[in-house]
Amino acid sequence: MNLRNLSQKQLTFVRLTVFVLMLVPAFRLLWAGMHEDLGANPIEFITRNTGDWTLYALCMTLAITPLRHALQWHWLIRLRRMLGLYGFFYACLHFLCFLWFDHFFDWEEMWRDVLKRPFITVGFVCLVLLLPLALTSSHAMIRRLGGKQWQVLHRLVYVIVPLGVLHYFWMKAGKNNVWQPILSGLLVGLLLGARAWRRWRN
Repeated sequence: MNLRNLSQKQLTFVRLTVFVLMLVPAFRLLWAGMHEDLGANPIEFITRNTGDWTLYALCMTLAITPLRHALQWHWLIRLRRMLGLYGFFYACLHFLCFLWFDHFFDWEEMWRDVLKRPFITVGFVCLVLLLPLALTSSHAMIRRLGGKQWQVLHRLVYVIVPLGVLHYFWMKAGKNNVWQPILSGLLVGLLLGARAWRRWRN
């Protein structure tokens, strides 16, 4: 397979493969829950896993452009919207865990928690900022907004992902386990740095 120039059939296969693979973590949680295999603290396991995959998907979205230019795999751009929507999907699951398991759908108590604890505030801000990106991800919305306005709006991802890392860091810092968010922060810094360097060079 010539990875620089995929045929339409090959691209369809790649897109379908990525679509299925990104669903695996959700089905894994569902399977583990059905078989009581979520560990000693099921709520923490589900919440942590959905949060992790939110960040993974958004980092993959950020990686598309640097990889596309470095490898000359221009078809990668066709995966970016799907990965971004998966990031929103796992963010919604992550928030649902917080709302359901921590507060049993008590919205008033949930709001108090959001306003009281900074790491939850930051996580909630990330979800709110992701919402307009998800709602405007379709080709119809790109045409309606216009290309330039759409690009400006979707640059919010450069704010969302670092805030997601901060949310992750504060959450782990309370448990004296910060090496994972530090690695995530280094990766995000590298991806954003690659974009900034290319823009400066051009």
